[in-house]
Amino acid sequence: MDETMKEFKQSLMDLEFEAEHLLLTRHQVVENDKIRNGNREALTALRKRARTTKTSVLSPFESIMKDIGGRALVKEVCTTCGNHDSNEHTWMMFPGTDVFARIPFHAAHTVLETDQARLDYDAKKLQSYVKEKSLVISEKGALADKISPGVLRSLVTLTDKPK
Repeated sequence: MDETMKEFKQSLMDLEFEAEHLLLTRHQVVENDKIRNGNREALTALRKRARTTKTSVLSPFESIMKDIGGRALVKEVCTTCGNHDSNEHTWMMFPGTDVFARIPFHAAHTVLETDQARLDYDAKKLQSYVKEKSLVISEKGALADKISPGVLRSLVTLTDKPK
């Protein structure tokens, strides 16, 4: 094989390597989205159980101003629990395990919210990686402009034959 064909073969192998990483990352994005949706559904179920929405619970400032009439000035209000009994136990399957545990309501939604924040961060990181790999592939992969598709097909059939 002459030198240009070796370089061409190496560039195709590099392109295939980058494309494989891109496909694996896209698969990971899909898996991450499935977990994120499950967490979101669990958080919604917990909010329904507590009969709250994110906007229905008073902010800490609003609760302070409401309680100025002689009671405690500072009252911490959980945006998910609201006035729900945070010590009430609920069943939860911890992320990444197959174990159910009965834990306090407040702890359950706190674990889910922190896991959701981590999954959101991972999703953004994976999406930026997909964009980066797509850009690399598009920069490397304008092969149709340089070499006709017929020549590419003949090169593929030449390399696929056993020696």
